[in-house]
Amino acid sequence: MSYFGKIYSYSSDELPSRAKTVYMYLKDRSNAEGECWPAINTIAKETSMSRSTVKRGVADLIRCGLLTKESRYRENGSNSSNRYFLKR
Repeated sequence: MSYFGKIYSYSSDELPSRAKTVYMYLKDRSNAEGECWPAINTIAKETSMSRSTVKRGVADLIRCGLLTKESRYRENGSNSSNRYFLKR
């Protein structure tokens, strides 16, 4: 089975196409450990989706157990990009 075989097996009710697109994008940007940290704006721009759609896709992936997210902050306390971990 291909790497993406497990996400293809989800029905559209379980995992919408927005989530599948976000998953494939994050996989393409991740390191060998499945870790990456692109900004929501970057994901949205490069996938031609809105920020809201990307956020919903990330939430779908977390709900299905395919992704975990770690919030990151700058030294001054402001938000930085999130760090994502793809589940294997």
